[in-house]
Amino acid sequence: MREAMTASSVLPTGLGPALRSLAAIALCSLMAACGSTAETAPPPVAAMPAQPQAAPPQPENVIGTGSVRIALILPLGASGNAATAARSLRNAAELALGEAGGADLQILVKDDGGTSQGAQAAAQQALDEGARAIVGPLFAHTVAAAGGVARQRNVPLVGFSTDTNVATRGVYLLSFLPETDVERVVRYAASQGKRSFAALVPDNAYGKVVEAAFRETVPATGGRIVGLERYATGSAAAYAEAAKRIAAGAQQADALFIPDAGDAVPQILAALQAAGVNPAGKQLMGTGLWDNPRLAANPALAGGIYAAPDPAGYRAFADRYAARFGSPPVRTASLAHDAVSLMAVIVRTQGPMGISDTAIQNPSGFSGVDGVFRFLADGTNQRGLAVMRIENGGIRVADPAPRSFTGAAL
Repeated sequence: MREAMTASSVLPTGLGPALRSLAAIALCSLMAACGSTAETAPPPVAAMPAQPQAAPPQPENVIGTGSVRIALILPLGASGNAATAARSLRNAAELALGEAGGADLQILVKDDGGTSQGAQAAAQQALDEGARAIVGPLFAHTVAAAGGVARQRNVPLVGFSTDTNVATRGVYLLSFLPETDVERVVRYAASQGKRSFAALVPDNAYGKVVEAAFRETVPATGGRIVGLERYATGSAAAYAEAAKRIAAGAQQADALFIPDAGDAVPQILAALQAAGVNPAGKQLMGTGLWDNPRLAANPALAGGIYAAPDPAGYRAFADRYAARFGSPPVRTASLAHDAVSLMAVIVRTQGPMGISDTAIQNPSGFSGVDGVFRFLADGTNQRGLAVMRIENGGIRVADPAPRSFTGAAL
């Protein structure tokens, strides 16, 4: 299982060994500050040694002392889970900069309050203060607002929303996109000989995205869709009605795709069985929403597969985070870590003026906490995901994540 890389090793995957060695040497260089001239007390007391001057404490809204400024925009002043996530993302950014080994970066931390107006103002302020790139915000509406400002100033933004509608050239999404989950798991199932696919998808925004990806990917693999139905979320009656409608097609399928969260999937399977569909012998498939220990413990899901990052990378990151901050991170904290690490690598390898769309769209991609990733010209991303299998009440890697994009089947 692949071990996570620290921020200092988040190098473009296309770099050769010699350049990686030079980068590693640069990471290890340290600058020593000289002490002031020693003060001598009146005789007969001996001269006292010089005392190093303590660096002035940094304000809460600044991380690092480098010459290249980037902004980190988060809903720190919002309420509830948003503020909790924002604090964890900020900590992860601080951890990344500390692990980057003297990267020439300074992070300007800005609070958008979780609002579009706040994000727009935060982006404007950061750019006025000399930020060469923006990391964040967290939500679709705040990414759109900050991204509009960034594009006007020709400054790239790497945000954390999963809504691809806000992605465009110069406004990139580092989040886990459901389209990538669907493509990976469908292609893997096809490689195992599955040709007839049926799907039950939630009738919500997430369901629309995964349905579109499913309809596109299945034919691309040589397969066919023999049934697809939507259902209202959270309703046992809706599950039952959808199961009845899809029953005839699902009986012909050799793969069943149910892209929903762990609480809903067992109920949907029960509804299918009540409608006369026997899941035995059919490949059960899901998305990253299946990455849930409670789902893995359900015998009805044994043998089911879904796409997700190799968990070894995140576990190593979470251990480092907990050691530094005394509590575990939120799951999305790795996004802030990798975004800051990405900026550090670009500045280190291409200089203070190196942050650009061309650098961010490196086709060889980058390697981070959650594996390899690269940005596309339209602002979306591709990730090298593993295929996970539910087995014996647990989860194991069925097909490892690729280590690079060269020749990788994603």
